[in-house]
Amino acid sequence: MINIKNKSEFQDIFEIDANLDRLVKNIELLNYINPMNISAEKKKFYSAKYNYEPEFKYPKIKFNGYKLHRLFFSQRLERIEDNDIRQLYEDIIYEYSGLIECIETIGQGRKFYYNSLKSFGTPTERDIENAKFILRFDDTDTVDLESIYDVEYARAYFEDYSKRYNFNYNIKISNNLSAAAMVLNNTQTLVLKKNHKYSKNQLQVLANHEIGVHMVTTFNGLSQPLKLFSNGFPNNVETQEGLAVYAEYMSNSLTMYRLRELAFRVIAADSLGKGYSFSDTFDLLYRQYKVERDKAFSITQRIHRGGGFTKDFLYLTGLRNVYKYAKSDKNLGKLLMGKVCMSYAPTIDKLLDLGLAIPPIHYTDAYTENNNSNPNLDFILSGLK
Repeated sequence: MINIKNKSEFQDIFEIDANLDRLVKNIELLNYINPMNISAEKKKFYSAKYNYEPEFKYPKIKFNGYKLHRLFFSQRLERIEDNDIRQLYEDIIYEYSGLIECIETIGQGRKFYYNSLKSFGTPTERDIENAKFILRFDDTDTVDLESIYDVEYARAYFEDYSKRYNFNYNIKISNNLSAAAMVLNNTQTLVLKKNHKYSKNQLQVLANHEIGVHMVTTFNGLSQPLKLFSNGFPNNVETQEGLAVYAEYMSNSLTMYRLRELAFRVIAADSLGKGYSFSDTFDLLYRQYKVERDKAFSITQRIHRGGGFTKDFLYLTGLRNVYKYAKSDKNLGKLLMGKVCMSYAPTIDKLLDLGLAIPPIHYTDAYTENNNSNPNLDFILSGLK
């Protein structure tokens, strides 16, 4: 993996990297942001004819935020001689510090929303224009979108799909999930939503998205000499989600229905900045954009959880960036080396040159051949600004 000579030469980097690795284990945001009472609040919301503000409950925090902040900022980064690598670790510390503030303020309304803005940003005018451009196209999909498969069928499907990859992970079933499925990076776990019904297309989407990218980058990150590849670069969400949706596109499982959903997430995230309440955002999607009721609730709940969680708009911006990156014949493998961010590509090259990083061991199956059969998707994706 890395020779001893290099390890002793870069001892300061390895010590700081190991320190941060110990500290970051507690701050997996996805462990805290998913409400524990979604079903009950959904029933209340529907019973009140959509004129009710859900009161979501969240898991208890298992760390002392003040102590963690202090330990993060006590790292002696001046010991790292290389300017680019030192800057990367400085950026990482600010990123992790921001995530602590996010977790500490979950459920505290606008306080959480402002911390979410610091960590994830908010849609720009260009993002909103891109979303509206997509929404000009109808759902003209001929794929099977009928939701008939239960969670046990989904488990078996994902286990079978995973045979193409040389890694083992856990599968857990949970009631408290905002998505149909998600990957927990720090425990190498795929979590599936218990009472969800999956369509054939959604199983394909999730397999390529969650396993083909999120699990691939999880295990590639764990194989790296430096733990920062596993714990995450600053702003890695945009690149990681972009890679994951790009895998949907390349595997011919990305539909107009799904692409429009990503556009609606941008519209919903933008509504937070306008001060919309939960019922306001739902009303915008359900009545104005004619999104089906359960889908409108799901998007609204994802965006409003915690007090205003803007992360969801990054799926579309990430897809645009990865699509352009791939079309310019750049190396997608570099972005699969762990939880990395596209904007740090020059620093990643430097780490590779110094022997502080290795090329990816696992490669996203969908990237080997473009199987997309929908010319509309190419037209739309190449038209995003």
